Formats: sequence, C-alpha cells, structure tokens
Amino acid sequence: MTAIRLVVGLGNPGAEYEKTRHNAGFWLVDELAWQHKASLRAEGKYFGEVARAVLPGGDLWLLKPMTYMNLSGQAVGALARFYKIAPEEILVVHDELDLPPGAARFKQGGGHGGHNGLKDIIAKIGSPNFWRLRIGIGHPGDRNEVANFVLKKARAEEQQAIDDAIAKAMQVMPQAIAGDMPAAMKTLHTAAK
Repeated sequence: MTAIRLVVGLGNPGAEYEKTRHNAGFWLVDELAWQHKASLRAEGKYFGEVARAVLPGGDLWLLKPMTYMNLSGQAVGALARFYKIAPEEILVVHDELDLPPGAARFKQGGGHGGHNGLKDIIAKIGSPNFWRLRIGIGHPGDRNEVANFVLKKARAEEQQAIDDAIAKAMQVMPQAIAGDMPAAMKTLHTAAK
C-alpha cells in the first residue's frame, strides 16, 4: 500500500473563478486543510498555495496551483520534485464532466480526457500514474459549450450535489491517504449509487 503524500486540488485563482465548476478541486483541498488545521500559504517556488498537514503516517502536502488550470503541472512538478514524491503518491482532485453532480470517483492512471489541468500534470511529472479523485460536475450536452460551462457557477441544486459528493469523498480521505484505496473506493463508489 502506497500512502498519499500530496493532495492537489485543481482550479483557477481569483475571485471571479472561486465559485465556478472548474474549481471543485480547490473546494476539497480547502476542506482538507481546514480539517487538518493546516493553513494554505502562497509559495512562489511551488507556484501555488501550499500547506503541510502532520499525520500519524507522515507529512501530507496540500497544494492549490495558482498558475491557472492549463499550467497546473508546473506547481505539481515543482513540489513533487523537491520532496521526492512519486506519481503514485499524488492524488489530484478535479472536476469531471463525465460524472453527474453528486458523484465522486477515485481512479489511478489513464489519460487526461481533454482536461487541460491533467494534461499538463502528466506532461510535467512525466507519468499518468497519479491517483485522481474525480468530482462530477455534469456535462452541458454540447462539447462546444464545455469551456463556457466549466467556468460558470453551478445551479443551486447542482452545487448542493457537488458539495454532497465532496462531503462523501472527505469521509473516505483518511483511508485513501493511508494508501487503502480499495477500501476508500468501495465505500465512495457504493455510496454514490
């Protein structure tokens, strides 16, 4: 079992993006930081906001890249290289068009599915083998609308479902971080039905 040493939440910096669907990853990392009483601080050399949570199993780094989504890998690569964190020890939390609001799924490896944040991380760390926690935001139904859709606020009922999915994911984070992904996946993926 490989423990998670770095949890990265993907999103865009700035008040205008704060409540947009693309920032679902930021929301979960904010929640994790709050839960572990770890304060996120701007760290220029890691191109983002960083916090260190001291857990029984060792340090857990939390990262919110402040590079804008398309350059997320710059932040992930810098921090992972500095602390010698392997791709398998990284969990990237991101919005997922292919899941409905209210669903959350763990997955290891795979492609980027057109997600520019994931695409850049794969390029910068040279491996797709990191873990992902995919937070469902739904799909606008037309691929030409995707860019617009992810940068808008969710409707109230969708936001409630996304918040519920984040809450469910938070319940299994201790297992996931400890490296017991099968248990975390079983609970989360069953709860989401």
